[in-house]
Amino acid sequence: MKMRAIVSLMLVAILLAGSAEAARVKDIATIDGVRENQLLGYGLVVGLSQTGDQVIGGQFTIQAMMSMLNKMGINLLIEPIQLLTRNIASVMVTAKLPPFARPGMTLDAIVSTMANAKSLQGGTLLLTPLKAPNQEVYAVAQGPISIGGFLGGGGGGGGSNSGSSTVTKNHQTAGVVPGGAIVEKEITVSIDSWDSVSIMLRQSDFTTSIRLADAIDSMLGPGTALPVNATQVRAAVPASFQGRIVQYVAMLEALDVAVDVPAKVVVNERTGTVVLGEYVRLSTCAIAHGNLTISVKDTVSVSQPNGSILGNSAGQTEVIKNQDTQVQEDPARLMQVDETVTLGEVVRALNAVGVTPRDLVAILAALKAAGALQANLEVI
Repeated sequence: MKMRAIVSLMLVAILLAGSAEAARVKDIATIDGVRENQLLGYGLVVGLSQTGDQVIGGQFTIQAMMSMLNKMGINLLIEPIQLLTRNIASVMVTAKLPPFARPGMTLDAIVSTMANAKSLQGGTLLLTPLKAPNQEVYAVAQGPISIGGFLGGGGGGGGSNSGSSTVTKNHQTAGVVPGGAIVEKEITVSIDSWDSVSIMLRQSDFTTSIRLADAIDSMLGPGTALPVNATQVRAAVPASFQGRIVQYVAMLEALDVAVDVPAKVVVNERTGTVVLGEYVRLSTCAIAHGNLTISVKDTVSVSQPNGSILGNSAGQTEVIKNQDTQVQEDPARLMQVDETVTLGEVVRALNAVGVTPRDLVAILAALKAAGALQANLEVI
Protein backbone atom coordinates (compact mmCIF):
# COMPACT_ATOMS: atom_id res chain seq x y z
CA MET A 1 0.00 0.00 0.00
CA LYS A 2 2.82 2.38 0.87
CA MET A 3 4.57 1.74 -2.45
CA ARG A 4 1.29 2.23 -4.30
CA ALA A 5 0.77 5.59 -2.59
CA ILE A 6 4.27 6.68 -3.55
CA VAL A 7 3.66 5.69 -7.17
CA SER A 8 0.38 7.61 -7.15
CA LEU A 9 2.11 10.73 -5.83
CA MET A 10 4.78 10.42 -8.53
CA LEU A 11 2.11 10.16 -11.24
CA VAL A 12 0.35 13.25 -9.88
CA ALA A 13 3.64 15.16 -9.88
CA ILE A 14 4.35 14.10 -13.48
CA LEU A 15 0.89 15.18 -14.60
CA LEU A 16 1.21 18.53 -12.85
CA ALA A 17 4.61 19.12 -14.44
CA GLY A 18 3.30 18.10 -17.85
CA SER A 19 0.48 20.63 -17.66
CA ALA A 20 2.97 23.48 -18.02
CA GLU A 21 4.38 24.40 -21.40
CA ALA A 22 7.81 22.90 -22.06
CA ALA A 23 10.54 25.09 -23.52
CA ARG A 24 14.19 24.69 -24.38
CA VAL A 25 16.74 25.94 -21.89
CA LYS A 26 18.23 28.02 -24.73
CA ASP A 27 14.95 29.97 -24.97
CA ILE A 28 14.41 30.66 -21.27
CA ALA A 29 17.94 31.09 -19.88
CA THR A 30 21.44 32.33 -20.57
CA ILE A 31 24.88 31.10 -19.54
CA ASP A 32 26.54 33.16 -16.82
CA GLY A 33 29.67 34.88 -18.15
CA VAL A 34 28.58 34.70 -21.79
CA ARG A 35 27.03 38.04 -22.71
CA GLU A 36 27.22 41.03 -25.04
CA ASN A 37 29.14 44.21 -24.24
CA GLN A 38 28.06 47.74 -25.15
CA LEU A 39 30.40 49.99 -27.15
CA LEU A 40 30.13 53.76 -27.59
CA GLY A 41 31.93 56.39 -29.64
CA TYR A 42 31.68 59.97 -30.93
CA GLY A 43 32.02 60.57 -34.65
CA LEU A 44 31.37 62.85 -37.59
CA VAL A 45 29.15 62.25 -40.60
CA VAL A 46 30.09 64.00 -43.84
CA GLY A 47 28.56 64.19 -47.30
CA LEU A 48 25.17 65.52 -46.24
CA SER A 49 23.18 67.70 -48.63
CA GLN A 50 22.66 70.84 -46.53
CA THR A 51 20.91 68.80 -43.80
CA GLY A 52 23.72 68.76 -41.24
CA ASP A 53 24.29 70.74 -38.05
CA GLN A 54 23.54 74.45 -37.97
CA VAL A 55 25.77 77.13 -36.47
CA ILE A 56 23.53 77.59 -33.44
CA GLY A 57 23.70 74.36 -31.49
CA GLY A 58 26.55 72.83 -33.47
CA GLN A 59 29.53 74.41 -31.72
CA PHE A 60 31.03 71.08 -30.70
CA THR A 61 30.77 69.96 -34.34
CA ILE A 62 33.08 72.85 -35.27
CA GLN A 63 35.56 71.85 -32.54
CA ALA A 64 35.54 68.23 -33.74
CA MET A 65 36.16 69.34 -37.32
CA MET A 66 39.10 71.55 -36.29
CA SER A 67 40.60 68.74 -34.22
CA MET A 68 40.25 66.25 -37.08
CA LEU A 69 41.78 68.60 -39.64
CA ASN A 70 44.69 69.47 -37.32
CA LYS A 71 45.48 65.76 -36.88
CA MET A 72 45.58 65.45 -40.66
CA GLY A 73 48.10 68.30 -40.88
CA ILE A 74 45.68 70.90 -42.20
CA ASN A 75 45.91 74.29 -40.46
CA LEU A 76 43.24 76.74 -41.55
CA LEU A 77 43.57 80.52 -41.29
CA ILE A 78 39.81 81.21 -41.40
CA GLU A 79 37.36 81.59 -38.58
CA PRO A 80 36.27 78.17 -37.25
CA ILE A 81 32.60 79.09 -37.59
CA GLN A 82 33.06 79.32 -41.37
CA LEU A 83 33.75 75.58 -41.49
CA LEU A 84 30.17 74.63 -40.65
CA THR A 85 28.72 74.20 -44.13
CA ARG A 86 25.65 72.19 -43.13
CA ASN A 87 27.21 69.14 -44.82
CA ILE A 88 28.53 67.60 -41.60
CA ALA A 89 26.92 66.38 -38.39
CA SER A 90 28.05 65.20 -34.96
CA VAL A 91 26.79 61.73 -34.08
CA MET A 92 27.00 59.13 -31.33
CA VAL A 93 27.87 55.65 -32.55
CA THR A 94 26.87 52.52 -30.64
CA ALA A 95 27.46 48.82 -31.22
CA LYS A 96 27.12 45.52 -29.37
CA LEU A 97 30.21 43.36 -29.02
CA PRO A 98 29.02 39.72 -28.95
CA PRO A 99 30.70 37.13 -26.74
CA PHE A 100 33.75 35.38 -28.18
CA ALA A 101 34.13 38.05 -30.87
CA ARG A 102 37.49 37.86 -32.60
CA PRO A 103 39.48 40.67 -34.26
CA GLY A 104 38.36 41.13 -37.83
CA MET A 105 34.70 40.35 -37.23
CA THR A 106 32.23 42.98 -38.38
CA LEU A 107 29.35 44.47 -36.40
CA ASP A 108 26.45 46.76 -37.21
CA ALA A 109 26.96 50.32 -35.96
CA ILE A 110 24.00 52.49 -34.94
CA VAL A 111 24.45 56.20 -35.71
CA SER A 112 22.36 58.94 -34.02
CA THR A 113 22.63 62.70 -34.35
CA MET A 114 23.62 64.86 -31.38
CA ALA A 115 22.88 68.43 -32.49
CA ASN A 116 20.28 69.89 -34.86
CA ALA A 117 20.96 68.02 -38.10
CA LYS A 118 17.78 67.42 -40.10
CA SER A 119 18.75 64.21 -41.87
CA LEU A 120 21.63 61.75 -42.26
CA GLN A 121 20.52 60.78 -45.75
CA GLY A 122 23.49 60.14 -48.04
CA GLY A 123 26.03 60.67 -45.23
CA THR A 124 29.23 58.73 -44.56
CA LEU A 125 30.52 58.03 -41.07
CA LEU A 126 34.20 58.83 -40.63
CA LEU A 127 36.54 56.52 -38.74
CA THR A 128 35.17 56.34 -35.18
CA PRO A 129 36.77 54.41 -32.29
CA LEU A 130 34.24 52.49 -30.20
CA LYS A 131 35.09 52.13 -26.52
CA ALA A 132 33.85 50.02 -23.63
CA PRO A 133 33.17 51.52 -20.16
CA ASN A 134 36.84 50.88 -19.28
CA GLN A 135 37.75 53.39 -22.08
CA GLU A 136 39.56 50.75 -24.14
CA VAL A 137 38.94 50.65 -27.89
CA TYR A 138 37.42 47.34 -29.00
CA ALA A 139 36.18 48.29 -32.49
CA VAL A 140 36.30 51.03 -35.11
CA ALA A 141 33.39 52.06 -37.33
CA GLN A 142 33.24 53.72 -40.71
CA GLY A 143 31.08 53.63 -43.81
CA PRO A 144 27.91 54.88 -45.55
CA ILE A 145 24.79 55.26 -43.43
CA SER A 146 21.49 53.63 -44.27
CA ILE A 147 18.38 55.31 -42.85
CA GLY A 148 15.77 53.32 -44.76
CA GLY A 149 13.92 56.45 -45.88
CA PHE A 150 14.31 59.89 -47.36
CA LEU A 151 13.71 63.59 -46.79
CA GLY A 152 12.61 65.65 -49.76
CA GLY A 153 11.17 69.08 -50.43
CA GLY A 154 12.15 72.66 -49.80
CA GLY A 155 12.55 72.17 -46.04
CA GLY A 156 15.33 69.67 -46.34
CA GLY A 157 18.14 72.06 -47.21
CA GLY A 158 17.32 74.97 -45.00
CA GLY A 159 17.82 77.44 -47.82
CA SER A 160 15.51 80.04 -49.28
CA ASN A 161 12.80 77.46 -49.78
CA SER A 162 12.95 76.17 -46.23
CA GLY A 163 9.41 77.29 -45.59
CA SER A 164 7.94 75.08 -48.35
CA SER A 165 6.48 71.64 -47.77
CA THR A 166 8.60 68.55 -47.23
CA VAL A 167 8.08 64.82 -47.66
CA THR A 168 9.60 62.52 -45.04
CA LYS A 169 9.73 58.74 -44.79
CA ASN A 170 10.92 56.99 -41.62
CA HIS A 171 13.19 58.55 -39.02
CA GLN A 172 15.88 60.73 -40.56
CA THR A 173 18.25 61.48 -37.67
CA ALA A 174 19.30 57.91 -36.88
CA GLY A 175 20.61 55.15 -39.09
CA VAL A 176 22.80 52.09 -39.27
CA VAL A 177 26.11 51.24 -40.92
CA PRO A 178 25.63 47.54 -41.80
CA GLY A 179 28.81 45.68 -40.95
CA GLY A 180 30.56 49.00 -40.58
CA ALA A 181 32.30 48.28 -37.26
CA ILE A 182 35.39 46.05 -37.27
CA VAL A 183 36.44 44.34 -34.04
CA GLU A 184 40.01 45.27 -33.10
CA LYS A 185 40.27 43.61 -29.68
CA GLU A 186 38.60 40.59 -28.13
CA ILE A 187 37.23 40.15 -24.64
CA THR A 188 38.78 36.96 -23.32
CA VAL A 189 36.35 34.43 -21.88
CA SER A 190 38.17 31.25 -20.83
CA ILE A 191 35.55 28.51 -20.66
CA ASP A 192 37.90 25.52 -20.95
CA SER A 193 38.81 25.83 -17.28
CA TRP A 194 35.21 25.84 -16.03
CA ASP A 195 34.35 23.14 -13.51
CA SER A 196 30.68 24.19 -13.45
CA VAL A 197 28.19 26.02 -15.65
CA SER A 198 25.79 28.58 -14.19
CA ILE A 199 22.47 28.83 -16.00
CA MET A 200 20.59 32.12 -15.47
CA LEU A 201 16.81 32.13 -16.01
CA ARG A 202 15.49 35.20 -17.82
CA GLN A 203 12.32 35.13 -15.68
CA SER A 204 13.03 34.38 -12.02
CA ASP A 205 10.92 31.54 -10.70
CA PHE A 206 11.68 29.01 -7.94
CA THR A 207 9.55 26.28 -9.49
CA THR A 208 11.20 26.57 -12.90
CA SER A 209 14.62 26.64 -11.25
CA ILE A 210 13.90 23.35 -9.45
CA ARG A 211 12.49 21.77 -12.60
CA LEU A 212 15.60 22.76 -14.54
CA ALA A 213 17.86 21.18 -11.93
CA ASP A 214 15.73 18.01 -11.95
CA ALA A 215 15.93 17.81 -15.75
CA ILE A 216 19.73 18.01 -15.63
CA ASP A 217 19.92 15.41 -12.85
CA SER A 218 17.65 13.04 -14.75
CA MET A 219 20.04 13.15 -17.71
CA LEU A 220 23.45 13.22 -15.97
CA GLY A 221 22.71 11.70 -12.59
CA PRO A 222 21.57 12.95 -9.18
CA GLY A 223 23.58 15.75 -7.63
CA THR A 224 24.82 17.19 -10.94
CA ALA A 225 22.73 20.37 -10.74
CA LEU A 226 21.97 22.63 -7.79
CA PRO A 227 19.24 25.32 -7.83
CA VAL A 228 21.07 28.22 -6.16
CA ASN A 229 18.08 30.59 -6.18
CA ALA A 230 15.07 31.55 -8.30
CA THR A 231 17.35 32.68 -11.14
CA GLN A 232 20.53 30.59 -11.03
CA VAL A 233 21.09 26.86 -11.46
CA ARG A 234 24.67 25.59 -11.17
CA ALA A 235 25.51 22.40 -13.10
CA ALA A 236 28.78 20.62 -12.42
CA VAL A 237 30.85 19.56 -15.42
CA PRO A 238 31.13 15.73 -15.49
CA ALA A 239 34.51 14.13 -16.03
CA SER A 240 33.45 12.99 -19.50
CA PHE A 241 32.98 16.63 -20.53
CA GLN A 242 36.18 18.07 -19.07
CA GLY A 243 37.79 20.18 -21.80
CA ARG A 244 34.60 19.93 -23.89
CA ILE A 245 32.55 22.74 -22.36
CA VAL A 246 31.06 23.74 -25.71
CA GLN A 247 29.48 20.31 -26.17
CA TYR A 248 28.29 20.32 -22.56
CA VAL A 249 26.62 23.73 -22.84
CA ALA A 250 25.00 22.75 -26.15
CA MET A 251 23.55 19.64 -24.51
CA LEU A 252 22.17 21.67 -21.60
CA GLU A 253 20.61 24.24 -23.94
CA ALA A 254 18.71 21.48 -25.77
CA LEU A 255 16.93 20.26 -22.62
CA ASP A 256 13.16 20.76 -22.39
CA VAL A 257 11.89 22.27 -19.13
CA ALA A 258 8.30 22.83 -18.04
CA VAL A 259 8.19 26.59 -17.42
CA ASP A 260 6.02 27.77 -14.56
CA VAL A 261 4.74 31.34 -14.68
CA PRO A 262 2.71 33.33 -12.14
CA ALA A 263 -0.82 34.45 -12.83
CA LYS A 264 -0.54 37.96 -14.23
CA VAL A 265 -2.69 40.50 -16.04
CA VAL A 266 -0.83 43.22 -17.94
CA VAL A 267 -2.77 46.30 -19.05
CA ASN A 268 -1.70 49.34 -21.05
CA GLU A 269 -4.23 52.07 -20.39
CA ARG A 270 -2.75 54.36 -23.03
CA THR A 271 -3.48 51.92 -25.84
CA GLY A 272 -6.27 49.92 -24.24
CA THR A 273 -4.30 46.67 -24.48
CA VAL A 274 -5.10 43.89 -22.00
CA VAL A 275 -3.10 40.63 -21.83
CA LEU A 276 -4.16 37.80 -19.50
CA GLY A 277 -1.80 35.01 -18.46
CA GLU A 278 -2.66 31.32 -18.49
CA TYR A 279 -3.35 30.93 -14.78
CA VAL A 280 -5.60 33.97 -14.26
CA ARG A 281 -8.71 33.06 -12.27
CA LEU A 282 -11.77 34.91 -10.96
CA SER A 283 -13.66 34.38 -7.73
CA THR A 284 -17.44 34.65 -7.64
CA CYS A 285 -18.39 38.32 -7.87
CA ALA A 286 -20.96 40.74 -9.28
CA ILE A 287 -20.05 43.45 -11.79
CA ALA A 288 -21.96 46.54 -12.92
CA HIS A 289 -20.35 49.01 -15.30
CA GLY A 290 -22.09 51.98 -16.91
CA ASN A 291 -20.97 54.76 -19.22
CA LEU A 292 -21.60 58.44 -18.59
CA THR A 293 -21.91 60.61 -21.70
CA ILE A 294 -21.92 64.40 -21.56
CA SER A 295 -22.75 66.20 -24.81
CA VAL A 296 -22.48 69.94 -25.30
CA LYS A 297 -24.17 71.47 -28.35
CA ASP A 298 -23.67 75.09 -29.42
CA THR A 299 -26.22 76.86 -31.58
CA VAL A 300 -25.78 80.32 -33.07
CA SER A 301 -28.60 82.84 -33.56
CA VAL A 302 -28.66 86.46 -34.77
CA SER A 303 -30.32 89.25 -32.77
CA GLN A 304 -31.71 91.93 -35.12
CA PRO A 305 -33.33 94.94 -33.34
CA ASN A 306 -36.47 96.52 -34.83
CA GLY A 307 -36.07 99.73 -36.85
CA SER A 308 -37.54 103.10 -35.82
CA ILE A 309 -40.29 105.11 -37.61
CA LEU A 310 -37.65 107.02 -39.53
CA GLY A 311 -36.18 103.73 -40.75
CA ASN A 312 -33.04 103.89 -38.69
CA SER A 313 -32.21 101.06 -36.27
CA ALA A 314 -31.89 102.09 -32.67
CA GLY A 315 -29.91 98.94 -31.75
CA GLN A 316 -26.98 96.85 -33.04
CA THR A 317 -27.06 93.45 -34.68
CA GLU A 318 -25.36 90.77 -32.53
CA VAL A 319 -24.58 87.07 -32.80
CA ILE A 320 -25.81 85.09 -29.79
CA LYS A 321 -24.47 81.64 -28.86
CA ASN A 322 -26.85 79.22 -27.17
CA GLN A 323 -25.33 76.24 -25.35
CA ASP A 324 -27.31 73.09 -24.64
CA THR A 325 -25.74 70.53 -22.26
CA GLN A 326 -27.13 67.01 -21.93
CA VAL A 327 -26.03 64.25 -19.59
CA GLN A 328 -26.84 60.65 -20.45
CA GLU A 329 -25.91 57.65 -18.36
CA ASP A 330 -26.23 54.23 -19.93
CA PRO A 331 -28.17 51.77 -17.78
CA ALA A 332 -25.89 49.14 -16.29
CA ARG A 333 -27.24 45.84 -15.03
CA LEU A 334 -25.63 43.96 -12.20
CA MET A 335 -24.09 40.76 -13.56
CA GLN A 336 -22.95 37.83 -11.48
CA VAL A 337 -19.70 36.16 -12.53
CA ASP A 338 -19.21 32.64 -11.21
CA GLU A 339 -15.88 31.31 -10.10
CA THR A 340 -13.65 30.42 -13.04
CA VAL A 341 -11.05 27.66 -13.26
CA THR A 342 -9.70 28.13 -16.79
CA LEU A 343 -8.53 31.09 -18.86
CA GLY A 344 -11.30 30.44 -21.39
CA GLU A 345 -13.93 30.85 -18.69
CA VAL A 346 -12.34 34.15 -17.60
CA VAL A 347 -12.48 35.44 -21.19
CA ARG A 348 -16.12 34.40 -21.58
CA ALA A 349 -17.05 36.00 -18.25
CA LEU A 350 -15.40 39.32 -19.15
CA ASN A 351 -16.87 39.29 -22.65
CA ALA A 352 -20.32 38.80 -21.12
CA VAL A 353 -20.01 42.20 -19.43
CA GLY A 354 -19.87 43.72 -22.93
CA VAL A 355 -17.38 46.55 -22.44
CA THR A 356 -14.59 48.06 -24.51
CA PRO A 357 -10.94 47.23 -23.78
CA ARG A 358 -10.45 50.59 -22.06
CA ASP A 359 -13.45 49.92 -19.79
CA LEU A 360 -12.02 46.47 -19.13
CA VAL A 361 -8.94 48.08 -17.60
CA ALA A 362 -11.12 49.82 -15.00
CA ILE A 363 -13.05 46.62 -14.31
CA LEU A 364 -9.86 44.59 -13.79
CA ALA A 365 -8.51 47.20 -11.39
CA ALA A 366 -11.78 47.09 -9.44
CA LEU A 367 -11.74 43.27 -9.38
CA LYS A 368 -8.19 43.33 -8.03
CA ALA A 369 -9.17 45.81 -5.32
CA ALA A 370 -12.14 43.62 -4.36
CA GLY A 371 -9.94 40.52 -4.13
CA ALA A 372 -11.86 38.72 -6.88
CA LEU A 373 -9.00 38.72 -9.41
CA GLN A 374 -6.62 35.91 -8.56
CA ALA A 375 -3.63 37.34 -10.40
CA ASN A 376 -1.06 40.07 -10.22
CA LEU A 377 -2.26 43.22 -12.02
CA GLU A 378 0.55 45.10 -13.75
CA VAL A 379 -0.05 48.45 -15.44
CA ILE A 380 2.55 49.55 -18.01
